[in-house]
Amino acid sequence: MGLKLGLAIFGMQYCLKSFLDCGIINIISETQADMKDWFTIDKIDDTTYIISEYRHWEETHCYLLIGSERCLLIDTGLGICNIYDEVRKLTDKHVIAVATHIHWDHIGGHKYFSDFYAHKAELDWLNGKFPLSKQTVRDMVIDRCDFPEGFDVSKYEMFQGTPTKVLYGGEIIDLGDRMIEVLHTPGHSPGHLCFWERERGHVFTGDLIYKDTLFAYYPSTDPEAYLRSLKAIAELPSERLFPAHHSLDIRPEIAIRMRDAFRELKAQGKLHHGAGTYRYGDWAVWL
Repeated sequence: MGLKLGLAIFGMQYCLKSFLDCGIINIISETQADMKDWFTIDKIDDTTYIISEYRHWEETHCYLLIGSERCLLIDTGLGICNIYDEVRKLTDKHVIAVATHIHWDHIGGHKYFSDFYAHKAELDWLNGKFPLSKQTVRDMVIDRCDFPEGFDVSKYEMFQGTPTKVLYGGEIIDLGDRMIEVLHTPGHSPGHLCFWERERGHVFTGDLIYKDTLFAYYPSTDPEAYLRSLKAIAELPSERLFPAHHSLDIRPEIAIRMRDAFRELKAQGKLHHGAGTYRYGDWAVWL
């Protein structure tokens, strides 16, 4: 062994020992493990998975639909950890990312996907015109969140970009052996989308329907449009609903109950911003 090579190896061994003595290697390993624990994956069937973020109070759910030719990822979560790595554990096929709507907790992982779709009504929100400030979004990110080691909220940025396809509602996304219909369901946001897989009876409802308090009080929400969208979903012959947040124990009948409650609020003259919060057992609406 040459003198220079020997000294180089000795130096590397010394550095490694120093890192171990200082605990740096252990810290890196713990950080990597903590990042990996951010997502929870549940299996709906052999080609449909739920990727959830339970360590944030929003408990955001993203859905991976694997087709024979390509895949659809409905929402990409908060962007705190890399959802792309989780997707690659489940498929090596091309993935199209699509957001139910352009809110920070649904598009955080879009930065990992070059092919993504968005609704026409919310394109400005991908181009610097989101109605909340950067600091407000960061404050919501840190709210009731069990952060992974190494996450720095001061570096958090809301995703911005140009979609590869603009959606309007009514399109069919062809995954090869699976057809996913795009439904424009405004109310929670102007370009909100639900996704209907007729063959399996599955509706991916985004923030239109979930068990907890529905948000319909922001200026960008529209309570009247919300009612119309609930009516459209309630009329589908669905077998299962898959929400973007909180409990996954949710059945199609909740869409009917929500529609009827919104109808009653309208009849009482209360279906408008500022009307208050109304509770209905396993869900509520904040107007």
